[in-house]
Amino acid sequence: MEAPLILLTAGGTGGHLFPAEALANVLKASGCRVVLATDKRANAYAGSFPADEIIEIPSATPSGRSVPKMAKAALLLAQGTFRAMAVIRRLKPDAVVGFGGYPTVPPVLAASLLKVPTAIHEANGVMGRANRLLARRSSLIATGFAGIKGIPANVPGRVIQTGNPIRPAVLEAAGQAYAPLEPNGRMRLLVVGGSQGARVMSDVVPPAIELLPQDLRERLVITQQARGEDLERVRAHYGRLGVAFEAEPFFTDLPRRLGEAHLVVARSGASTVAELAAIGRPSILVPLPGSLDQDQAANAKTLGDLGAAIVCPQTEFTPERLAAEIRSTFQEPERLTKAAAAAHSASITDAAERLAHAVLDLIHLNKNGKPS
Repeated sequence: MEAPLILLTAGGTGGHLFPAEALANVLKASGCRVVLATDKRANAYAGSFPADEIIEIPSATPSGRSVPKMAKAALLLAQGTFRAMAVIRRLKPDAVVGFGGYPTVPPVLAASLLKVPTAIHEANGVMGRANRLLARRSSLIATGFAGIKGIPANVPGRVIQTGNPIRPAVLEAAGQAYAPLEPNGRMRLLVVGGSQGARVMSDVVPPAIELLPQDLRERLVITQQARGEDLERVRAHYGRLGVAFEAEPFFTDLPRRLGEAHLVVARSGASTVAELAAIGRPSILVPLPGSLDQDQAANAKTLGDLGAAIVCPQTEFTPERLAAEIRSTFQEPERLTKAAAAAHSASITDAAERLAHAVLDLIHLNKNGKPS
């Protein structure tokens, strides 16, 4: 019997592609064939994706109040759906699994129309708009967090919590125990802003470090992700302060750097929160403001409620506030160790296996009328 073929589809950012990559690895290890459908942004992240084929599907995000822009987005999504229907007819996948973002709408919608079993995974604490649109057409809804908000009432598919799948590199880093900050030792501070970077980190973190006493600055080793347009001013600022630092637009070995960090300052995308929990690292989380769903605030709250993270709204994320938080961790390093343990308590390291099992059960149910 031919191995099952699963078509995975994800928006072209790390937050969507990394969980899809984790599932793909598990499916491939179990003998399945995997194809990825995504958008053109995925080129930066899809190089290591374990897919037999990567297919670009046209899509767009309907946003704003401009009628022409909305109409253009709707047209692109319709074109993407027709393209996805042709792909599905050619590939004949046993299931289609979406990981959120509007690029998943055409493939999942096309699969639904062609009576192919569908699943969606919602990584955030609030269901995103694309997944809400697809929820009633999905045979299975898997969630990263318990009790997420925004799932439409009376959806026909099964709803289960699997956790958020994490990449093999994160699982490897999760095996590294937290190294407590030693008295008078050096603190490894990691600053990241999601796969696209975050300008606020470049605006706030270097001035915060400047506010620290010289003796504390000398104890810092900073690794910071900075957007390309912000990179030189970040490097110049740290160079002027004489602190040990490394600044780049993107780190391909971020899981390893998470494992080495004493403290992480970051946005609170679902993948970031899942990786902080899996590896067990304390953090200061600055949720992305202004989103309609406030999903990052919900994600951050899961760690904040455990004492694993300090949740700082962007309106309060000032150099003075950050400097005070860093100073207090130097004064009470045991707080970092307790926060690391609290983060690890929220870890779900077998989420990819749980999701793979649910997808394979869905396929088996569709073919045989009962789960495996």
